[in-house]
Amino acid sequence: MFSPISSELPKAWLTPSIKNRLLTPQVLIHYQQLEANIKRMEDFAQRYQLKLRPHLKTHKTAEIAALQLKHGACGLTVAKISEAEALVASPVFKNQKLSILIAYPIVGEQNFQRVLALAKQATLLLMIDSVEQAKELHHFAEKNQTTFSVLIKIDTGLKRCGIQADTGTLQSFLQQVLPLKNILIHGLMTHAGHAYGASTTEKRKEIATYEGEALVRLKHDAQQHSGINLADVSVGSTPTVYLSGTIPGVTEIRPGNYVFYDRTQVSLGSATWQDCSLRVLSRVVSHPAPQRWIIDAGSKTLALDQGAHGQAGVAGYGYIVDQPHLQIARLSEEHGVVEGNPTTPLCIGDIIEIIPNHSCPVANLANQLLVLKKEDRDEPEFETWNVMARGRNY
Repeated sequence: MFSPISSELPKAWLTPSIKNRLLTPQVLIHYQQLEANIKRMEDFAQRYQLKLRPHLKTHKTAEIAALQLKHGACGLTVAKISEAEALVASPVFKNQKLSILIAYPIVGEQNFQRVLALAKQATLLLMIDSVEQAKELHHFAEKNQTTFSVLIKIDTGLKRCGIQADTGTLQSFLQQVLPLKNILIHGLMTHAGHAYGASTTEKRKEIATYEGEALVRLKHDAQQHSGINLADVSVGSTPTVYLSGTIPGVTEIRPGNYVFYDRTQVSLGSATWQDCSLRVLSRVVSHPAPQRWIIDAGSKTLALDQGAHGQAGVAGYGYIVDQPHLQIARLSEEHGVVEGNPTTPLCIGDIIEIIPNHSCPVANLANQLLVLKKEDRDEPEFETWNVMARGRNY
């Protein structure tokens, strides 16, 4: 991985005496930084006249979703149907009809029924990337006398879901799907998640540029060859969004991780340590050897990511604030093994602050987020937010 855009190291948010009052392990959110991250993305979207549809899967929390909607989001993106179900059921959004994109291929009668029920409570957009799936969705909609709006997923290099990003493939796809009158093609979407594997800033820029330009070109080709006017060109991925979102013709952005950022984003150069608004508090519970300490945050708290999308970009399992010479070398379910030479003495009972490698699974592993609403050395103010869609992966 290449160097972060800022070499200034992070500092502790809380004093030892305040941390000693708190349970560990615990996920801690810095509210002012969280809101600053959200506001910065709103400003970017407004500057380039983009619709902002952030991804819920990073935080899965109603209060953060509400903050995103307050700061300019036109709607939300979810990874699974259950996340959308949690959103519409949340008291935070009572009497609101949210606009929700389910950015995942929906297959199967039971899932179609769930989407049908959701469509009565929210304005839905669905994703398609195969003729077979599109036909199944159309037949279900026809049978139930309804229509579904969809985005066609394009693979711009991640090699996950999506049809190939070439005109011939899209034209063939449209020829087979356009006659299906119960699905309405709203636009094109992609996710350049392979940017997490970029080894240089230049490579990340190359991926971001292609992400936007490929979709804009395909939109124009679709109109020229099939006569279809696609309303939206939607791009995602936090490491690329500030670049792909500037491509003329892109209409929508779907970043997720930007609310928290994490150690991976810092290593990519797409964030600074100061941008990271999520940390894990963990207590030293054992010191069995001179250069080894055990903390109470294991894989069930920190997750096992050493990057994203299968990319291993960082060493260890999180960055320990104020202890740059220590590394979380190993994790078991309830134990973290810390090794190295501490900058300052580390004793049993001490509570450390950890910036995780990947904040998305960390939030999903927590029942609640402890939110630092007001910084005060002696009496900081905290709130507790429930992770409403925790474990909603179905």
